[in-house]
Amino acid sequence: MKASRWKKINPYYLSKRHNMFFELTEEQRLVQDTARRFALEDIAPTLEEEECNHEFRLERVARMGELGFFSCALPEALGGNGMGFLESALMAEQVAQVSASWRLPFNMQNLGPALSVAKFGTPEQQEKYLPGWINGTKIGFFAMTEPDTGSDVASMKTHAIDKGDHFELHGNKMWISNAHIGDAGLLYAYTDRELGNKGISCFIIEPKTLAGCTARPIETKLGLHCSPTGEFVFAGAKIPKSALLGKLNDGFKMCMWQLGNTRIGCAAGALGVAGGALQLAIDYANERKQFGKPIAKHQMIQAQIADMVVEHQAAQLLVYKAAWLKDQGKPNQYETSVAKLAAAEAAVHAANECMKIFGSYGYSTEYPAERFYRDAKSLQVVEGTSNIQRVIIAGMACGHSSNR
Repeated sequence: MKASRWKKINPYYLSKRHNMFFELTEEQRLVQDTARRFALEDIAPTLEEEECNHEFRLERVARMGELGFFSCALPEALGGNGMGFLESALMAEQVAQVSASWRLPFNMQNLGPALSVAKFGTPEQQEKYLPGWINGTKIGFFAMTEPDTGSDVASMKTHAIDKGDHFELHGNKMWISNAHIGDAGLLYAYTDRELGNKGISCFIIEPKTLAGCTARPIETKLGLHCSPTGEFVFAGAKIPKSALLGKLNDGFKMCMWQLGNTRIGCAAGALGVAGGALQLAIDYANERKQFGKPIAKHQMIQAQIADMVVEHQAAQLLVYKAAWLKDQGKPNQYETSVAKLAAAEAAVHAANECMKIFGSYGYSTEYPAERFYRDAKSLQVVEGTSNIQRVIIAGMACGHSSNR
């Protein structure tokens, strides 16, 4: 096959337009250090107790806001701090190395609601909602998933009926981070079912003050015990026309755009979990002795650690590259899905190997190994399952769809 023909049908392998060689700037290393110190000094000392009690500390979200964790990729005129997706990924990675639960606010405050309202919202909506999300004083969320709707977003049942001066909401949402504690967030619902996915709209809702809206916690989760999860039930809830975000029936496009942003946050969180499990395994392997020497001197353990290192470093480059492409305004959906898939699988494998290296202690809640394992599994599901990422990647690699 001629090279020109190959390049035409499969540009992702031969194109040089996305080559990137870089090292972090001094400012980016400062961002890393700030997030690392926050995780070690603010989260780590009380994390064991908080995990046992499934505790979420509102004041910690506000402290994260004060540090600028939720100001990335936003226009400075709307409260942005001049940093981008790469800096957000660097911070989320450091936090997730200590606690995967506390990576979630990066998405719930910044990469989900704030960026969406900054792009699609009216000046009035931006003025009303952005400051609270950015400074961490108002808890955000976004509601897509339903009991029978996950990867197939267009199969959602929740709908909003136009009543002239307001919309009336019916339906329910499931597995929504911050549902029962959220102050304001995004809700996706059908406004014209006959149009298929072109009939979905996005709304900004305030569930605590919304009559006809019930929010309940979901407490039977395998992991992420310090990240609240819940469900919404809408029974004729009335929301004003001003709650519509963007144009009517443009919700599906907005949803896909938002997922391209929050997926970066998930990938960064997975990277942090993989790195945290790797370091935990290394530390333990150097301390634990069997047959007269540290188990880190045994080749089987070395092989496990070597595989973890390789997968972690590969995922790290992929996540950083995807974030960098977003900051450059270049097509990145392909690279983002690659990064999310690689990082999620690396996290699960690293957590699994970490538990095995710990032996019986890995099965005990006395050590963090089992928490990394429980938390890691969520990363193969949220913001698009690993299977969905494979579908996206294969479709683009085979030339069936284009990168954007």
